[in-house]
Formats: sequence, structure tokens, C-alpha cells
Amino acid sequence: MLKVNRKEVLDQLYEMLTPEKYERFEHIAALRTRYLTVVMENVHHDHNASAVLRTCDCFGIQDVNVIEKSVEYEIQREIAKGAGRWIDLHQHNEGINPTVSCLEKLKAQGYKIVATSPRQDSFPLNELSLDQPIALVFGTEVDGISPEVLEHADECITIPMYGFTESFNVSVSAALVLKNLRDRLEKEKPEFTLSEEEQIELKIQWATSLLRRGPKVLAEIEKRLLGKLK
Repeated sequence: MLKVNRKEVLDQLYEMLTPEKYERFEHIAALRTRYLTVVMENVHHDHNASAVLRTCDCFGIQDVNVIEKSVEYEIQREIAKGAGRWIDLHQHNEGINPTVSCLEKLKAQGYKIVATSPRQDSFPLNELSLDQPIALVFGTEVDGISPEVLEHADECITIPMYGFTESFNVSVSAALVLKNLRDRLEKEKPEFTLSEEEQIELKIQWATSLLRRGPKVLAEIEKRLLGKLK
């Protein structure tokens, strides 16, 4: 089966963007990672979930998973600051137990499930091993991590705290954890970023999202290049 050269597709899309924009794409795509992914379970307040999405974009996290058991997630654009356009958002809301389905899928992809919880058997964030890709699970604002997450989690971590309050806001927790782990990945795991092929596909996705009638433009480019191969 004939396949078009994806780099050629990207080059033609770039011709429709300003140099500043595609140079920005090149820079940011090289820093993106799927070694870490974030899971939000049934976060009730959309502004919190949107703040987490914005934080993930800032720290170069490409995939965010949202488990919707009893609430439906909707991006608050003013809070997310456009992060929803650049991140791959995976919504899990089907089946008997969306939480279990999500976590089992991530485990099958090679992720270690790490719950963030102030339980007594949790260990400090700094002690978390980076020996394999990590899916960080953040719970609801009121109840925290659910029993289903704890049952399927490989490990539980906690953020050191020095006051009376037992936990941070979910968006603050995400920022603290991701900052710590991103810094450690930079030092300990030189190959945690996306492959060249993944980066090309991501840049095609970004460019398509920016262009007016982007999907149609992309289809026309692919059709034209495929025609040259025949």
C-alpha cells in the first residue's frame, strides 16, 4: 500500500504558516513527552481540570486522560489558555467502570500507575522511580483518589506538606508533581521525548488545527502527494 512521505506533508503545511509559527512548532515538539501522562478522575470543577490541562501543556505533557464517571469535562478556554488545542485529550466515559477501563488501557501501553494520595503507605514524590513511563492519577477535589484507583495503582506518592491542610488543590498538586518529575527526567532520562516520527505527526496535527478548513487542506495535500506515487 502506497504511503505519502509525512515530512513532505508537513513541509507543505508549513508553507501556509508564518516562519515564526513553524519555528515555534519545531522547538516545542522537540520538548514534548509521553513518558509522563496525567489522569484526572471525576474532577468536578471544570476550572480545576482546565488549569491542570494548562499546566500539562506548560510542562510538555502531550497526553491527558479524563475519567468521567459522574461528571462531564468541558474545557474552560479562559483558564486553559488554548492548551486544549495542543494537547491530546483522551476522555474515558464508557463501560461499567471508566476508571478501571482507563487504567487497564494505560497499563497495557506500558505505564506504571501512580496515585497521588496522602495515605500513610504513600512515599515521598522524590523517591518515585523513573524506570518506566508513568501515569499520574489525580482524584476529585473532595474525596481524592477512589478505591478503584488505589486497587489498580502500582504505587502511591505524596507531596510533603508542612501545615494543617491535608492536601493541595488538584491543579496545584499537578504543577508541583510535574515540575519535580520533568526536572528529574531532564537529568536522568535523556530519551524521554517523542521520536522523530511522533514529532512529525504532532506538528502535522498542530498545523492542521491552525489552518482554516485544516482537515480539508490536509486531505488535499495527502491526495496530491499520493497521486505522484502512482
